[in-house]
Amino acid sequence: MSLFKGTFQSGHLSLLSSIGSKPLSIWSSEVENGHIKRLTDEDIQSSVLEVAGANVATAYITCPADPAKTLGIKLPFLVMIVKNLSKYFTFEVQVLDDKNVRRRFRASNYQSTTRVKPFICTMPMRLDEGWNQVQFNLADFVKRAYGTNYVETLRVQIHANCRIRRIYFSDRLYTEAELPPEFKLYLPIQKAQQQQQQQQEDMLEH
Repeated sequence: MSLFKGTFQSGHLSLLSSIGSKPLSIWSSEVENGHIKRLTDEDIQSSVLEVAGANVATAYITCPADPAKTLGIKLPFLVMIVKNLSKYFTFEVQVLDDKNVRRRFRASNYQSTTRVKPFICTMPMRLDEGWNQVQFNLADFVKRAYGTNYVETLRVQIHANCRIRRIYFSDRLYTEAELPPEFKLYLPIQKAQQQQQQQQEDMLEH
């Protein structure tokens, strides 16, 4: 049973938004020696979801919540707006390829080399300081690691330690200008500049 099987999939498909009323409505969470909570991030002045734990293996969120279900998302790009907390952080995506094999891709900021095994590919992930937009071209990964074609994404698991603003899938990579406002990451400086610009435009119109 797939969560998004009957959904028309094009453009953007959001899996998690920290500003919704129930950000984890389709996610399950597992926490030991840590927490998963919503808080206000001082850099972006907005509510975000923090996944934190002493051990990355024992603090995580998974989608879909029901282990018997899959996502069934065909869109090949996974985009995550996450904050680098300068601690260990890892996430995993399980996909299905055209050989009907389930493959897992695990990216982490504490690994330095890529390792490809039959059912799992682990790879390093570099994060800048502060907020990052992490883009994963799943079709490209499947092709390069296994020589097969990407069919759909089955599960997504985000482990400690990070702050999440949004996780979504898209049919291609979009420029900042093309993205809907709720998919952008506004930093206060940009916001201030945008407001100034808007004020100037308003003044010019009158």
